[in-house]
Amino acid sequence: MKILVLHGPNLNLFGRREPHIYGTTTLAQINEQLAALAGELGVELATLQSNHEGALVDFLHEHIDTAAGALVNPAGLTQHGVPLHDAIKAMPFPVLEIHMSNIAARETWRAHSIISPAVKGTIQGLGPQSYLLGLRGVVSLASAAKG
Repeated sequence: MKILVLHGPNLNLFGRREPHIYGTTTLAQINEQLAALAGELGVELATLQSNHEGALVDFLHEHIDTAAGALVNPAGLTQHGVPLHDAIKAMPFPVLEIHMSNIAARETWRAHSIISPAVKGTIQGLGPQSYLLGLRGVVSLASAAKG
């Protein structure tokens, strides 16, 4: 079973960018934690971080027939990523939206996600644990969908 992990714009700066909000865990460390958990769960991960929405959309399209689920942290595309929203809706597998911070508790403009209506669920506000809980959740959903 292959699970996709998509990290949106500026998430390559985890650990450096606003550590009072996002903490000091780097993206590489998050990916290492996800890989370790994927090993325990017996699933394969395909990960991508891009600062370009089209690259994230292309990644989903590339794996439409081979992935069983996906985690997407849309970052700054959360409020404006219409192409990403539409690509997620086209996927035949469960997708979960992930955020390290609680976007509802931040600036008012961050609270509304146009990605949320396209996904199965959202996990936010738990730092790197958001990703790990998301991986467990999407694997469970994908396994249930396989029957």
